[in-house]
Amino acid sequence: MTDLGDYRDGKDAFFKTDTDSPLTPEQKQSFKGLEYYSENEKLRFEVDVEVFVNQNVMQMATSTGDVAAYQRWGIFRFDVDGEEASLTLYRDLQMGMLFLPFVDGTAAVETYESGRYLEPEIIGEDRIRIDFNLAYNPYCAYNQNWSCPIPPDENHVDVPIRAGERIPSFKNH
Repeated sequence: MTDLGDYRDGKDAFFKTDTDSPLTPEQKQSFKGLEYYSENEKLRFEVDVEVFVNQNVMQMATSTGDVAAYQRWGIFRFDVDGEEASLTLYRDLQMGMLFLPFVDGTAAVETYESGRYLEPEIIGEDRIRIDFNLAYNPYCAYNQNWSCPIPPDENHVDVPIRAGERIPSFKNH
């Protein structure tokens, strides 16, 4: 089994059994595992980032009508099957790590309609490692009681990113 396969098995076990799982007790009873795209090596990148000189703090709307503060950190460009795209990276002000909320061309058809998330890894001064195979649904995709940041318009791309978690096959209520 690959590292990604082990990671996914562990995540499924967490969702099924852990008390911190976003699933309700009723959902856990019938949960058979999350749905994923097959691993895609072409959607793993080590890319340069244009780090913003002025890293403004912005208020990102959440699924429950609240707001969450994030610092606009930088932008990166990448290619998916010959189509170029760019996404903005944010820094989580509480945890200090990078946060990438995004909506792509698969949203509402193959993936969760409100978008998916990633936490890219800084590997150099202006360089990150990003693996879209690790793209995941926010907890509000499974349970409406969770408050999840909604990807801002600047992180909506038309290109389909077929990697990571797919749309949940069970209701989120």
